[in-house]
Amino acid sequence: MLSSLHIENIAVIESADIGFGPGFNVLTGETGAGKSIVIDSISAVLGMRTSRDLIRTGAERALVSAVFEQIPRHQWFDDNLIPFDDSGELQILREISADGRGSCRVNGRAVTVGMLRQLGESLMAIYGQHDSQQLFDEQNHLSVLDGFAAHVELIEDYRISFDGLSELRRKMDKLRMDESEKARRIDNLTYQISQLESANLKPGEDEELASRRKLLRSAGKLMDALQQAYIALSGGDDSDGAVSLLSETAGELGSVASISDELEEAYTRANELAVAADDLADELRMLRDSYDFSENELDEVESRLDVLHKLKKKYGSTTEEMLEYLDKCRQELETIEFAEDELKKLEKKFKVLQSEAMEKAKKLSDARKHAAEQLKSRIMSELSQLDMPKVQFETEFTETDLTSVGMDSVRFLMSANVGEALKPMSKVASGGELSRIMLAIKNVLAENDGIPTLIFDEVDAGVSGRAAAKVAAKLKAVSEGKQVLCVTHLPQIAARADLHFSIEKSEEDGRTYTHVTPLEYDGRKMELARLIGGDVITETTLKSAEELMERG
Repeated sequence: MLSSLHIENIAVIESADIGFGPGFNVLTGETGAGKSIVIDSISAVLGMRTSRDLIRTGAERALVSAVFEQIPRHQWFDDNLIPFDDSGELQILREISADGRGSCRVNGRAVTVGMLRQLGESLMAIYGQHDSQQLFDEQNHLSVLDGFAAHVELIEDYRISFDGLSELRRKMDKLRMDESEKARRIDNLTYQISQLESANLKPGEDEELASRRKLLRSAGKLMDALQQAYIALSGGDDSDGAVSLLSETAGELGSVASISDELEEAYTRANELAVAADDLADELRMLRDSYDFSENELDEVESRLDVLHKLKKKYGSTTEEMLEYLDKCRQELETIEFAEDELKKLEKKFKVLQSEAMEKAKKLSDARKHAAEQLKSRIMSELSQLDMPKVQFETEFTETDLTSVGMDSVRFLMSANVGEALKPMSKVASGGELSRIMLAIKNVLAENDGIPTLIFDEVDAGVSGRAAAKVAAKLKAVSEGKQVLCVTHLPQIAARADLHFSIEKSEEDGRTYTHVTPLEYDGRKMELARLIGGDVITETTLKSAEELMERG
């Protein structure tokens, strides 16, 4: 359960600390006093979507922190590597910054908003006036029924078959094409395959040719340089080369090398230079002889590169990419040519899987219809307790083609008065009736959802008199099994509170402030009197408030 809430710089709340208790917690106050801000703050700390607009004017950041007690350990903590306190205490903090950067922490560890939202969904459920309106939308009725029935395994088992069926249908649709489209595609693929095959592409060919072209373009200069370098080393008809001169130098030095160590070292170096020059001359000769440049080779290389350049514009930036494209074309052509055979195989498989999916959809539909009868019984019982014993409630099923949710279209019908035909809720329910219907449905759904805290935000709209007393009794009954937080304007509901908080707005130095105050007996009596009679509190309204508290 939620034991404490700290709010800082959220809208008109500069700072507030609220200590909630088990059972029935009620928040009351004038319209606009800030009750919804408390609920918005709880939503924020649960990871719900929020806005920087919530930050109090002039503040750089807003902060909400909450402490929960008696929280059971569940998989979320292990999945997200968050430490779990064996005492069952859980601390959550969320900070919202004006610059758009915020942070979330659970038990001191940083988490994402998405992770926090996932945890929050297991801690609290918030029901507001918009939930009543959602009941009008028949698109939501099937999910309400499934939520009550809790047949998760049946839904998941069916969805596996339906997903497989959908994938097969996509493959079949891909294979199906009209004859003219098929002929056009075959012609196009055949032309592309022929063009690429006739090019006789080789991996890396374009890079090799580019390198060869660079060499060919400098062939004359290259050969001349190699020849002149070789002559400089080996000599020519009219001169000795460096090799001969170095050998002569080494010979002269060798004749006097024994005279001193310096001459011996000079001889050694001259001899090494002569050997190195001779080796270099041999290498240059072999390199010169290795080059083989034909007269037309450069033109041939340029022509081949031009062919590859034109192909690259259509089929890929490298020969490897063009060869990959060729393989894809061959595979697609083969697929089209054998499409009929493949389509027949898939159609057989489709019929088997369709039959399996239909069987699972029927099983799911039967389970839903059984659950619908249970839901009807439970809601009728709840509505009877909420002073609506004459209301009839039914679930109407319409069989559809197979969809991702099965073969059922579902809508809830009701009759508010004896003798009236069953109609969609939007056609027959008044605001007060819809509030009670919503409360009945939510109460039924909440029985087995494992969520320890429920928040009801002004769900009593349109309810008064005896119906208000019934709604109050129902909310009190719900609080016996779960912690309930309720924002209300009805004295009948507030009188049932285990803890009653007053939310008041004031102005100080040109700024608006909202304060949340827990009420003791006398404070509760005054607040109930205000709810009964408005701003004018009389002995009569005080007496009525006291009687309500005694009955509550």
